[in-house]
This record gives sequence, structure tokens and C-alpha cells, in this order.
Amino acid sequence: MPAQKIETGHNDIVHDVSMDYYGKRIATASSDSTVKITGVPTTNSSTSHSQHLATLTGHQGPVWQVVWAHSKFGSALASCSYDGKVIVWKEGNPNEWSQSQVFDHRSSVNSIAWAPHEVGFCLACASSDGNITVYTTQPDGS
Repeated sequence: MPAQKIETGHNDIVHDVSMDYYGKRIATASSDSTVKITGVPTTNSSTSHSQHLATLTGHQGPVWQVVWAHSKFGSALASCSYDGKVIVWKEGNPNEWSQSQVFDHRSSVNSIAWAPHEVGFCLACASSDGNITVYTTQPDGS
């Protein structure tokens, strides 16, 4: 199977990419302080072009990582940044994303990981201050 090139539209280095549960969208994290959502063309599609779906802004520094939550929780993803923030994003209407939750840390958050969906809406965060923080919340932000 030939490789597909996907144009992200970022203006700086792309640090991370994550594919959604269904393999239809990717989220990318970049030094341009944004997360971008891009549609992945299917192999039986009439076009081989990727489609820009959304640009998520809210970080004030390079975004190191982005991860999709399990589909059980709807369309949700988390991003972490040099700015010390972890943002949980939720999709309302198609391609309309908003910040559901923001978690502040004292220093750069370099890595994040969702727990298995059986555990719940639970996110672990690794920070440059040497600490790991685990947040367990509801998918609706409460």
C-alpha cells in the first residue's frame, strides 16, 4: 500500500500525531502553539487529499503531545504544552471544538496518556518539575 502524505498546515515543527479511534482523523501538535485536526483520505476515496477540519488554539507555547480519548467518551482529545497547561478539548457540532477542561502545572507538561476506558475519563500528565499528575473527571467537564 503506498504512503499517503498529509499536509497539516502547521507553521512550525510538528512534535506529535495521534489518529482517532476510527482512523478517520488525525490530531497534530506543533511548536506553532496549535493543535490541528485533519481528515485522513480513505483508500477507496475519489480524492487523495487530506482535509483540514479544525485548528485548536489555547496554548501559549509549543504543544508537545496530543492524544485522543476513547470513542466511548465522544470526540475528545487532550494536549500538553511547554506553557504548563493540559487542555481537554471536546467536539460539539462536527469540527467545532472547545476547551472542556484546563489543568495548570508549574512547568512544561511533556507527556500525557489516557487510561483504558474501563477506568473512566482519566488522564496522566508528566511534567518537567518531576511530577506525575492524574486527573479523573467526567467527559462533560464536571
